[in-house]
Amino acid sequence: MKMFYVTVSDQEVAKKISLDLLENKFAACTNWFPMTSAYRWEGEIKQANEVVLIIKTRDGMRKEIEKTIAQHVNYTNFIAEIDVNSVNSDYLQWLQTEVPKS
Repeated sequence: MKMFYVTVSDQEVAKKISLDLLENKFAACTNWFPMTSAYRWEGEIKQANEVVLIIKTRDGMRKEIEKTIAQHVNYTNFIAEIDVNSVNSDYLQWLQTEVPKS
């Protein structure tokens, strides 16, 4: 199982990406929530509201996920793939049913 931690500009973008991923069976579940970020950009410290999108999927889906995100995001955002080493078996079985092998 893999999880992706993705930052996007707002909740509407997170929702659109999530629905695309779910409809195409690239993910079994997504979650998103607002946060405030502080970061360096072009030599200055900035603050902005962002949304974290968490994507739960099986191994081997990075290409499809990045392609889907690129359809909605045209700025530098963060996409991290996280290995999940342990998850309850019922959830893992459900996820593998919902997301076919690539």
